Amino acid sequence: MRRQPWWIYSVCLLWIIPNALWASDAAIPSGRRTAIVQVVERAKTSVVNIHSERITYQSTPNGVYSTPIQNRSNGMGTGIIIDPRGYIVTNHHVVDDVSSLRIRLHDGSTYSAKVIVKEKDKDLALIKIDANKELPTIPLGTSSDLMVGETVIAIGNAFGYEHTVSVGVISSLNRDVALNKEVSYRSLIQTDASINPGNSGGPLLNIDGQLIGVNVAIRAGAQGISFAIPVDQMLGGVSEMLAKRRSQELPIGFNYRDWIDVRRNPVHCLTVERVMPNTPAAKAGLKPGDVIVQAGSVDVKTSLDLERALLDMPTKDRLPLKVKRGDEQVDLAFPIKSTNEPGEVAGDLAWRRLGVKLAMVSKETVRREQPHLQGGLKILEVRQGSPADKAGFQPGDVLVGLHIWESTQPDHVAFVLNHADLRNFLPLAYHLLRGGQIEKGHFSSLDD
Repeated sequence: MRRQPWWIYSVCLLWIIPNALWASDAAIPSGRRTAIVQVVERAKTSVVNIHSERITYQSTPNGVYSTPIQNRSNGMGTGIIIDPRGYIVTNHHVVDDVSSLRIRLHDGSTYSAKVIVKEKDKDLALIKIDANKELPTIPLGTSSDLMVGETVIAIGNAFGYEHTVSVGVISSLNRDVALNKEVSYRSLIQTDASINPGNSGGPLLNIDGQLIGVNVAIRAGAQGISFAIPVDQMLGGVSEMLAKRRSQELPIGFNYRDWIDVRRNPVHCLTVERVMPNTPAAKAGLKPGDVIVQAGSVDVKTSLDLERALLDMPTKDRLPLKVKRGDEQVDLAFPIKSTNEPGEVAGDLAWRRLGVKLAMVSKETVRREQPHLQGGLKILEVRQGSPADKAGFQPGDVLVGLHIWESTQPDHVAFVLNHADLRNFLPLAYHLLRGGQIEKGHFSSLDD
């Protein structure tokens, strides 16, 4: 047989390879690229695999003495990138008591992570990696309009099989689940999408590719019974955790409220409820009713967006704010001031005028004793001879109301004590949670 010149084979290969690739792509019928396939393609890069290591110590008898033996155990979980700078939401039980965390992105790159905030009662945690690049995030949905029977998709590190996809439907809503005597959840989403160890902290998505929940638990021994924390509950929980940490050093001087605008398909919104006098918010010109739409470079739709914008903000700086006020957009400059700088802050004011030191208590903790409450402020210390001491305040009490307003943040107390009409409030009413019961009373006077 006559051999063909080598260049003929080269030309053939140059034609065959690209056309084979084109053919393989074109050969996929358009009907196979379903909505579920498109959701996974968009969301997978925002889902991370979490590998943890725990160190435990066991005492082993060795003659007269006990020798500590170090045991290492590995764990796994999933996380959701919620901020391009590398902030990741997962479950508290995924990162609790770990000695190290390694995060593996969809592209295979790995990074060490640190825990920013975590809370056992919420079973939520926020961790961070320094990837030195902008990371993709998942679009946020809402759990306010979920329907039993609608399709959901889960992605996670199931049994260590990274980015495992499972599909199901919403089986029920608002499930209260008690896993054991110590662990219980309220108002969870129940789904029959397959969830396995390692899925914890991963996303539950709707058919539009929006985050609607954080996978958290399965029913042991059952088939097709899995649970997820609703996204609205997650957003409020993580932002509350960040606000608790921030308020100790960086009070902002206003209260906000998350709400859903159902007229707009629906859309998350963040509204200013109260502005305390003589605070950064008041100096910036913020007003009750303003809808915050941007803080710095962060588009704001939820309280978590605002708290993300405040993360890592240097003090003595000004954070640009864009707010919607009626039909107008107003640009403001929000001054950032640390509590370490000169000047009285909420905690100092409560100690000076009431004689108490306060710490925030989560909504879930307070609701175990009084389901209608939104949180409170735990009394850490009472100054002898102070108004609080005379009123019978005790360490361990939880202040849940002052005058006619709830008290869930130190700024709430400062709002009352800085109020222009404070003299007219006297005797000043308070509400305490003590031993599961609400105690009511009045301050007849306040310290100057």
